[in-house]
Amino acid sequence: MNGLQAYQRVNTQTSITDADPHKLIQLLYNGALERINMAKARMQAKDFEGKGKLISKAVEIIGGLRGFLDFEKGGDLAVRLESLYDYMERTLFEANAKNDVAKLDEVADLLRSIKDGWDGIREEATSLQQQAV
Repeated sequence: MNGLQAYQRVNTQTSITDADPHKLIQLLYNGALERINMAKARMQAKDFEGKGKLISKAVEIIGGLRGFLDFEKGGDLAVRLESLYDYMERTLFEANAKNDVAKLDEVADLLRSIKDGWDGIREEATSLQQQAV
């Protein structure tokens, strides 16, 4: 492992340790987007093994996001997000099988849209968390 990778790993571990629940979701979105972008580069470089590993990681992260859904508090929004996450996972599997860059872009665009909304409620979410303490 080179120095940059070691630094990134320590930086990521520190971010996760210090993260509040809202920030943790932000980190997951960032991680999924990063893996998809890296998979796209691996696909274009014809490194199909590397592409497959990165897409699998993105699918795992999306599964983790699905695991955070609270159907009791989230109601219809949680149900819709679960369906969207399911669609993203299936689309990533298809992108992997067919080496389809457009499918990777589609999922990345969907994730960015959700992440933008999530980022937009940061202040509200953190103030609610502080009130609960």
